[in-house]
Amino acid sequence: MKIVATVNAAWNLVNFRMGVLRALIAQGDEVVAIAPEDAGSRARLAEAGIRLAALPMDSAGLSPARDLALLAGFRSLLARERPAAMLGYTIKPNVYGSLAARSLGIPTLNNISGLGTGFMREGLLNRVVRGLYRVGLNGAHTVFFQNEDDRAQFVALRLVRPQQTVLLPGSGIDLDRFAAAPPNDPSGDDPAYPLRFLLVARMLWDKGVGEYVEAARMVKADYPHVRFGLLGGLGAENRTAIPAATVEQWVREGVVDYHPAVDDVRRPMAGADVIVLPSYREGTSRVLLEASALGRPMITTDVPGCRDVVEDGVAGLLARVKDAGSLADAMRRMIRLAPAARHAMGRSARARVERDYAEQRVIDIYLERIGMAVGSRAVS
Repeated sequence: MKIVATVNAAWNLVNFRMGVLRALIAQGDEVVAIAPEDAGSRARLAEAGIRLAALPMDSAGLSPARDLALLAGFRSLLARERPAAMLGYTIKPNVYGSLAARSLGIPTLNNISGLGTGFMREGLLNRVVRGLYRVGLNGAHTVFFQNEDDRAQFVALRLVRPQQTVLLPGSGIDLDRFAAAPPNDPSGDDPAYPLRFLLVARMLWDKGVGEYVEAARMVKADYPHVRFGLLGGLGAENRTAIPAATVEQWVREGVVDYHPAVDDVRRPMAGADVIVLPSYREGTSRVLLEASALGRPMITTDVPGCRDVVEDGVAGLLARVKDAGSLADAMRRMIRLAPAARHAMGRSARARVERDYAEQRVIDIYLERIGMAVGSRAVS
């Protein structure tokens, strides 16, 4: 059968969804991606046997005219492809793709991988986003959530019905590809072996990047040899995107080192001693799953999608959200730990993802629910 997967950026499928899509291909299904085209993604999808049907999307815009055009574009593509089911990721595909699919009798399986900027701030945008979700998800066969907090909030707001919902262990992690890396061995006090912290995320304020930089300033006052890195893309289409000039100023100040986004994060993450993600909220943080699989201790915030992965004092440390002082305290605690204690945290993190977050669990749930959705369509 033919399955369509749609998302607001093709790289999202390449980086986060390939396990499920390859499993569909392995069982003989045809997979078509609907997403805006970006450099390199068409070729990488084609290598996996996935055809890209390019559809431009204004992922951060609120123009009714552009959104109506997107809805029409989805309906045209889905009417041409006639898939057995549609997998939706990110808000606009989940809303407009689902509306188009419903009009054609195509069952949808939608993934709420995080609540996003519009959901986290009260006001008009929040109300608009809720209304769009309520309309878009109304007829979904399955709505996947990556943590119980998000699922409960959607149910309480009556955006979904409880029987539609299924909880996933994030997007899962390929434990063979992200094999445990040998730990580094800085002393924590010797300037010749500076402890290296690394934040891996798109450069967005909502990822806690501002708090990370401010905490780094505080910690450097006591531990000037400690290094703080930023790894991630600039220029995201997001209302909380950090200007490139701001990042350049932080680098000139000497408080952080900046590294652009890379296709393969394993080497830079393994080269760090502690992975930091002070995010305001996640679905289930992919970065924290990757850090865990690599066996790196972590510092993150006590929020949904982060605390689910990192048990405080076991696989890392938790800090208060939007609180640079709390984050700095956690960094100082990590610096003062003996290397053996940090390494033990890394081993605990690896054991946790092996137990709870293996990618095959996600694949099995998806395949089961897709089969149910296609079967329900046949019955109806």
